[in-house]
Amino acid sequence: TMRSSILLSQLSLAGLVTIGCAFSPLAGSRLRTMPATTLMQSMKTQENAGKPFYIDTIQTEGDRRVLGSQELLMLPRQYQPKKTSEDTSFMMNDDAVIFPQMNHVSCTLLSKTPSETSLRQAIDETIRCHPLLRSYVEGDGEPDERIDAFQMVRKGDPNPCTFVAPYKNRFSSEDVLSIHSVTGNDRSALDKSWQKAFQRSLDDGSWCAPEKGPLWKMEFHRLNSDANSPCALLFAFNHAISDQTSANKITDQILTYVAEIEETGSIKMQAVTQEMPVALEDSVLGKKNRFSDVQIMGFRPGTISYVAGKAAEGFKSPVILPDGSGDGGGLLGAAATITGKSAGGKDQSSANRKSTVQFRTLSSKTVSALLNKCREQKVSISNALTAAMTLVASDFIDNGKERKGQKRNYKVLQSLDMRRFGEQLDKGETSACMAGSMDLIHGPILDRSGEKLRKNPTLERVDRFWKLASEGKNQTAAFIESKGPRDAVRVFDFAMTISDMNNLVYLTSESKSSQGRAYSAGVSNVGVYERQKSVRQIGQIARDTLKNTHGDYRIEDVFFATSHARTGCLYQLSAMTIGGELKCTFHPASPIVSEETNEKFANAFMETLEIISGTKEVTTSALAEMPDLLPPNLLPTITAALGAVAVLSHSDGFGTFFNSIMEMKANVDSPEDFWAALNFWIFFAVGHPILQPILWISDVLHGSPGPLIADLVPATFIAGNVIAIATIALSKEIRNSVNVAALCAFFAYVGAGLDGQAGLADFNLALDDPYAGKVVNGCPAYEKVRQPSMENFDLQKYQGLWYEQKFHDWTQFKEVYDTTLDIKLTADGEGWIDDFAVKGPSEKSAPLSWDKSPVANGAHYFLFGKVDKNDPKGVLRESGFGVTFPNYIVDVKKDPESGEYTEAIQFQCLERGGVRVFEGINFLNRKPEMTDAEMTAMHARAKKAGMYPYGASPEQMHTVARRPIDAPEIDNSWQAMWRAIGVDKLLELVTESIEDGGR
Repeated sequence: TMRSSILLSQLSLAGLVTIGCAFSPLAGSRLRTMPATTLMQSMKTQENAGKPFYIDTIQTEGDRRVLGSQELLMLPRQYQPKKTSEDTSFMMNDDAVIFPQMNHVSCTLLSKTPSETSLRQAIDETIRCHPLLRSYVEGDGEPDERIDAFQMVRKGDPNPCTFVAPYKNRFSSEDVLSIHSVTGNDRSALDKSWQKAFQRSLDDGSWCAPEKGPLWKMEFHRLNSDANSPCALLFAFNHAISDQTSANKITDQILTYVAEIEETGSIKMQAVTQEMPVALEDSVLGKKNRFSDVQIMGFRPGTISYVAGKAAEGFKSPVILPDGSGDGGGLLGAAATITGKSAGGKDQSSANRKSTVQFRTLSSKTVSALLNKCREQKVSISNALTAAMTLVASDFIDNGKERKGQKRNYKVLQSLDMRRFGEQLDKGETSACMAGSMDLIHGPILDRSGEKLRKNPTLERVDRFWKLASEGKNQTAAFIESKGPRDAVRVFDFAMTISDMNNLVYLTSESKSSQGRAYSAGVSNVGVYERQKSVRQIGQIARDTLKNTHGDYRIEDVFFATSHARTGCLYQLSAMTIGGELKCTFHPASPIVSEETNEKFANAFMETLEIISGTKEVTTSALAEMPDLLPPNLLPTITAALGAVAVLSHSDGFGTFFNSIMEMKANVDSPEDFWAALNFWIFFAVGHPILQPILWISDVLHGSPGPLIADLVPATFIAGNVIAIATIALSKEIRNSVNVAALCAFFAYVGAGLDGQAGLADFNLALDDPYAGKVVNGCPAYEKVRQPSMENFDLQKYQGLWYEQKFHDWTQFKEVYDTTLDIKLTADGEGWIDDFAVKGPSEKSAPLSWDKSPVANGAHYFLFGKVDKNDPKGVLRESGFGVTFPNYIVDVKKDPESGEYTEAIQFQCLERGGVRVFEGINFLNRKPEMTDAEMTAMHARAKKAGMYPYGASPEQMHTVARRPIDAPEIDNSWQAMWRAIGVDKLLELVTESIEDGGR
């Protein structure tokens, strides 16, 4: 319906439309034009006849579309082109590096050899149907400027890389097809020819000039014998226009046409000419929803969680290179890359890396048995393949030098067809690159686990294999259910839009530390060939599935791969099932993985699948396995994993906070105001989690058994500290674990404050936090909360000592007690001083150590403010920690006889850019204690004032603990010690200096 509406609107404007009609296989395509009125009448007639009507294309000058981020990576977009007077695209500075294209190769082996004539006709007709097969690229993709010191951050995109697909075929089979005649008459000679071309085409993309096109080519390898001999059709694509699903579709279309031409002399069933496919980002996120369209508004809390999860993967330190090949770079390497340098320095031999390729076929018997086993275990074939790749990778990671007891983590790149996710705008009608991926983290896994499984497949080892496959399934399900595909696309699109990601990829490929490796292994499994959809024929409603036989031509093999020579996975598998057999291509980078090692790897992988499926029997030993030794980094890894879980449990809180901060930054004109407000938040957000371990250690100290030294510290506490400090100092494992635990605990505690789990009264850190399920933005005007009791408010009467009864305020600590506020006006009446007195910690917060604290008998802090004559009476201006905000006196209660104020409700609120950064509410009374009835009445007045959404409800406020008013000062050996070293004098000095400074 949408497409018809678009067509009709175009018809009404143009009056003419070009439609596809009959095509002669000899003369190529013939087009005719039809007036709009005739066309619509034809549509109406077809509809009345109950037949679908398809317009294969609207003929204008051609289809155009700006490349998406994924396509720019594959193309790739270049870096630092030279601007000439003609603004020629793809011309580089003399010292610039031309980034090689990402190559995608697919080879189909046929049982018979078609004629060159029929093959060319089939190719010409196929090109007509698919815009990207007849495309070239305009635009250099250079930004207006690069705005960072390292020349990585882009601003503007005045001349974006753009696909251009003329409707009048710019290319034909003459441009894409080359004939390779093979000497010999048997399959081995043919295999030698196409396999050599396959390996060459993986790494050499010099044949493709994007600004000219075409962006693909095809090689026809045929024996010098009759048509009954086998042949090979080898496709090479710039990966920006294809994935293997697309290659399968194109292969099927060409073979369909070849068979039809050779049987009938012409093509009877013509395919619909497709429109330019959407970019991957548009297919997943929806149109007009790229980062360039929506900026950071496209981010959601889940996106932040995704980024945090990716960052957490680094804590597991997955192995990406065999022993002795490099250290991988790690976080320092990543930091170096961002600054424009290759981690560990430039590897001068990086340009010599080439793909080394092995081809294998898993028999239909084994595939069927493996599928049955997978069904029993409730996993997929893909899950089994990733498990097998991980285990076999563990056999070769030690580089032939066995390290007994060594365990490692593995990061496996699992390819995904992104057509299945998000908005799913790409329906697979035409060739496009919709290749995505996700990371699987497996481990720790003992070195040579795959070898042990193959030599002695005990029940325990087989069970480990299926548990690994199940882990992969669960990680995949969690990724999809959490909208990971959307987040992955969103984050990559953001990074590609604002930065020169292709240059980062290049720097990684040049790195001595990583040698271009980012993953332990990779698996691309495109599923069953015969279950995929073919192109749509004109007049066809439902598309057919692909066929492995077309007339006399039967597909015997299909192998495919993308290049990992420059960057990618350490070990890589590309697989597809056709005719019941699993076709496997192993294509890592040499010399990182030698040809000999790749051959052994491929054999070991196939044997692993045969053993797991049960088609290869191996005698198992009843001897018990030796227990594995604990590997290095086990404790820090476990700590990091648990810590990451704790931090990520608050991901929604972090995500919402990030969005609020971005909103505030966008709306605040002055950077100084923005940072002052944010620093105010950070100061107290940091203070609370730092206090918690201090209180805990204090209680441990005073709860330790045994005799006291100097009547102060238990001897067992000192002994325990000596042991703990020595252990941390001498053990790197424990030291790292403690550091990781402390860091994770800190962020988890802050996260709990952001999502309200750490207490709504004293540590509710959320900005614009919600109440009763609704977000309350910003601060209210004083008139919105001011109560009638404030009529004729007298600030002179408000002076004096107030006892704080309850508070909602994250600048205060729930651990303190006996809090009072002594408010005084300055002599000129234009300022005020708040002598804020606290004691702490309370007995409830630290039952074993509360009376040992240096402030157990109190400490004073002063807040200062102004009385602005332009403000309504009842508004004081409060300053502290770099910010100024209003302190509303919302409600007072008067003594009926004296008229003095006996109760008060204060409300402080800090807002910047429409975002509420802080709110504080204080219930004050002239008496140390209040009855339950008095407190209930105070809450009722606060609710009437509309302050519940800001934290005044009972569950959002903390009741200040109090000792009896006549309780004596605390005096014990600890207090004597504090006095002896002058802590009391120091506190008095600090108090006086603050007060004098305020005056």
